[in-house]
Amino acid sequence: MRERVLTFVAMTVSSPEIWLATPRGYCAGVDRAIDVVDLAIDLYGAPVYVRHEIVHNHFVVEELRAKGARFVEDLDEVPEGSPIVFSAHGVSPAVREHAARRKLRPIDATCPLVTKVHLEALRFAAQGYWLLLVGHAGHAEVEGTMGEVPDRTILVQTTEDAERVQVPDSSRVAYLTQTTLSIDETREILDVLRRRFPEIRGPGREDICYATTNRQSAIKELARRCDLVLVVGSPISSNSNRLAEVARAAGIEAHRIDSAADLKPEWLVGKRSIGITSGASTPESLVRELVALLESRGAGPAQSLTVTEENIAFRLPGAIARDLEQSDRAEELLARYKRTTSVR
Repeated sequence: MRERVLTFVAMTVSSPEIWLATPRGYCAGVDRAIDVVDLAIDLYGAPVYVRHEIVHNHFVVEELRAKGARFVEDLDEVPEGSPIVFSAHGVSPAVREHAARRKLRPIDATCPLVTKVHLEALRFAAQGYWLLLVGHAGHAEVEGTMGEVPDRTILVQTTEDAERVQVPDSSRVAYLTQTTLSIDETREILDVLRRRFPEIRGPGREDICYATTNRQSAIKELARRCDLVLVVGSPISSNSNRLAEVARAAGIEAHRIDSAADLKPEWLVGKRSIGITSGASTPESLVRELVALLESRGAGPAQSLTVTEENIAFRLPGAIARDLEQSDRAEELLARYKRTTSVR
């Protein structure tokens, strides 16, 4: 089946340009989370248990599973006393309490920018505010944030929700947002909330993370010069889906694909310029596979379209950093995980 698709692609591509968005792919929080699982396997041996998929990309998850990671949703599946890695999306206090009852050893790979949102929720609630959390129901990050103060947090998903949401005290309202939302759609929702609640408070710095902002800015640049945009990312990746939506909102045909295998030949007919980017949890190898496929069929060569440079990294969680320092393999492992272990 794959060979037939690639042959058809060869018949329909007529030397379009390829533009690669920069930045794309892994953000600092994803880099750190994957390193945490890899390092835990090196330090403690397999299996290493991880609550929820460490990031929303099944290629990454399967690679880590092959190394010895075991992904669970229920902490009762984890042997008592074992290390448990919390995913980059964060967890609620109830999950932490469950881990403590099972005498598990938590290794918190929550992205620090998600932790920031959790701390903001606690701060606003302590000051007597009702929280309006802009995000998507069922997303792991939203569940973790709402779990901090569930009795004072209301989820707002759309402008329609923003128009009808009610709070017990309209003079004590604050908003927070999921970190991976569409910037433009979130702005529309916040405009409604600010109109309805003139005294609404917000975080000191917006919650949508730098990586989401940068990748959405880059895809807008792609949309200005391309007539097709391809976003490589998992179907359950919020930020990948938002990237495709941003391109479509700019009036450009856009498709989110899991990998090059999902490319449909009809998308390429008559296209002069193809833009490619990837979500913040997508391995660069999947982008390179897509580029190689297109180039082998006469497109390209790929050119970089750089909007901004990223040089952010987050240090390892305290628990695993301490165990690393005490290991007799510390020097070897410090060199292997230099990207995260070197940042203080």
